Amino acid sequence: MEKRSILHMLDPMPHNSPFDINMAMDAGFDVLMPYSNVKLDSVYGLTQDTIFSRSPAGVKRTGIFIGGRDLALAMDMLDTCKRAMTPPFEVSVFTDPSGAFTTAAALVACVEQELQKQHGKELKDCTGLVFGGTGPVGIATGVIAALAGAAIRLVDHLSQDTADEVAKVYNRRFHCHLAGAVARNDAEKIALLADVDLVFCTAKAGIQVLGAAVLKAALQLKVAGDVNAVPPLGIEGIKRNHRGAPLSHAVHAPGAVGIGALAIGNVKYRLQNEMLALMLSADRPVYLDFRQAFEKAREIV
Repeated sequence: MEKRSILHMLDPMPHNSPFDINMAMDAGFDVLMPYSNVKLDSVYGLTQDTIFSRSPAGVKRTGIFIGGRDLALAMDMLDTCKRAMTPPFEVSVFTDPSGAFTTAAALVACVEQELQKQHGKELKDCTGLVFGGTGPVGIATGVIAALAGAAIRLVDHLSQDTADEVAKVYNRRFHCHLAGAVARNDAEKIALLADVDLVFCTAKAGIQVLGAAVLKAALQLKVAGDVNAVPPLGIEGIKRNHRGAPLSHAVHAPGAVGIGALAIGNVKYRLQNEMLALMLSADRPVYLDFRQAFEKAREIV
């Protein structure tokens, strides 16, 4: 009799994400075991309890999912899981804090596709801004795009120092080249938009970040993607289902196109499902983070 599949879901937050639980069940896991308030120093022991409680055949039907909201902590937890493995007692591990890795991967892959299709350019040829750039999805978006070669600035809505510090931390961690910026008002947004090719909008839901008047200042904008599905949407003129639709308010940037939250979300949903399913189907244990998520998102789009 085949052993039932089990996913141990480690989360440093007070509650595990219902979104992740639903996704894991839909991906085919039989049993989900959520753990909340998990500390980093507990991860090694939890991992070894996971691997040594089943035979080598059983561990192939076992996985660990790491959630939370802190990207650096999630990566530290992933590294701790790796150190705790003792082959052949080794299970697959997938980290996706706040869905940030799969959302960011889907966003960048969609923007990259439209950039190639509409303008014949690659990410390495472009400069970009990430609004909401100091939050989990914004940081992940910036890191993915920067590692793909784009010149990226993480934009904070309050503090240049905060943006600079976040960029410094993640440059050091992932050997990329992010810069910080601040946009506290429309005038500062207009100044930033004047000479960029790409906009990634990952700001808080229900807040319009770029209105029509700001978009008119864009002179070389090529693609803008918005993950906000809650009215008012993050970028005026982009509808939820847009995927390569003309960005009507960017009147001085001919050919500029937009991608909406549902178009990005469809890729994100399929991406997370496929990565969870991969944990069950892979012949050997896999370790999945934003890098593998971006590779898979590129395949999906």
